[in-house]
Amino acid sequence: MQNLTTKSADPSIPGWRRRAGEHSLPEVHRSIAVPVNAPFWRKLLAFSGPGFLVAVGYMDPGNWATDLAGGAQFGYTLLSIVMISNLMAILLQHLSIKLGVGTGRDLAQACRDHYSTPTVWFLWILCEIAISACDLAEVVGSAIALQLLFGIPLVWGCVITAFDVLLVLFLQTKGFRYIEAIVITLIATIGSCFAAELFFSRPSFMGVLLGFVPAPQIVSNQGMLYVAIGIIGATVMPHNLYLHSSIVQTRKFEQTPLGKREAIKFATIDSTVALMLALFINAAILILAAAVFHWSGHQDVAEIQDAYKLLSPMLGVGIASILFAVALLASGQNSTLTGTLAGQIVMEGFINIRLRPWLRRLITRAIAIVPAVGVIGFFGEGKTTELLIASQVVLSMQLGFAVWPLMRFTDERAKMGEFANRLWIRVLGWTTAGVIIVLNFKLLVDTFLPVAALKAFYGFLGLPAPTP
Repeated sequence: MQNLTTKSADPSIPGWRRRAGEHSLPEVHRSIAVPVNAPFWRKLLAFSGPGFLVAVGYMDPGNWATDLAGGAQFGYTLLSIVMISNLMAILLQHLSIKLGVGTGRDLAQACRDHYSTPTVWFLWILCEIAISACDLAEVVGSAIALQLLFGIPLVWGCVITAFDVLLVLFLQTKGFRYIEAIVITLIATIGSCFAAELFFSRPSFMGVLLGFVPAPQIVSNQGMLYVAIGIIGATVMPHNLYLHSSIVQTRKFEQTPLGKREAIKFATIDSTVALMLALFINAAILILAAAVFHWSGHQDVAEIQDAYKLLSPMLGVGIASILFAVALLASGQNSTLTGTLAGQIVMEGFINIRLRPWLRRLITRAIAIVPAVGVIGFFGEGKTTELLIASQVVLSMQLGFAVWPLMRFTDERAKMGEFANRLWIRVLGWTTAGVIIVLNFKLLVDTFLPVAALKAFYGFLGLPAPTP
């Protein structure tokens, strides 16, 4: 373990309590060259990559249960919620880019350079819990995929996922472009699998288009609202805000106002394109569930295993279930790569301590594997869906603590200089933050309050209690 000492300062941005310290992810900081006098597409290619690493978090196994439930229960109606949550993600990731490029700090470093030490430690602990919860979803998702494809028991599948640490460490020694390349390859695998699934299921084109139009019954129907909140809570991932503000600094762009503006522009294009692919995949899961299950009397399908068993028989295509499981395995493995980087970023950024990569990865994975193996071993394999849902609830608890400082820092001209948010971005950003925080608070209330207390709570507010 190594305590990182402060080496450099940034006198051009005086609005921070502390001076700038070590670079974020120092082993790959500014390691990828950006051509100065090159055409648009060549520069865009140089900046492409970080957005896809971030997009992985928006299509991880934790999203699958909510998308499956939304499509099976309510058809195409909740596609509008998938789209809205994706637009929120695009905005928040753009702000993360601005923070990283404009200040040279990732979000964790910015928190350390602004808040008091007790607050920093509190935020760090919350973020570590969130990363472990996200890793839990990836462990369970990968284990389910291994069981579906090869018949491996879930407990052993969870243990096997510990060995992906070797892949992560190998890629880190080869350079950051190798990590980006394998992530993009896995995303392409997931997208190809679901493109084939949509071809097999032949959804209603008009129904899909209408599903992207927000419907009033989403608010009036309590069951639909409950699932909609779950979709939003599962889509926007807090650790992605820390991750993106760091890995955008792997590009060696010019450290001038013009160079930074250009970096923000190209990095935002990269992020937006990648997140639109995440929108396609999340929407495809919901559309598939709607087309196959909603109108066939299987509205209660919410578990990944049930969807796998029913897909091939109902579609009459033997490979449909296999493609579904392959996409799930690619999704779980993809997320492990970014989880490692996020864990390193928050530990170094918040508390200025750096662990060896293999030790950091082993600790993160162990924290995820132990509860997964314990719950599955004690309660049985039928509890995997509950584990996925629990991981999303934990993530929703931490989300506000990441969005709030991101908005605060990027709003302040003293911290951001000319890159501070304009008024319209402030309005959109704080509206997004407010909606996310309120909806996630409601999700926590609905999840943890006993049924009787929940009914009393909603009765006090004059509202009907939701039916999950």
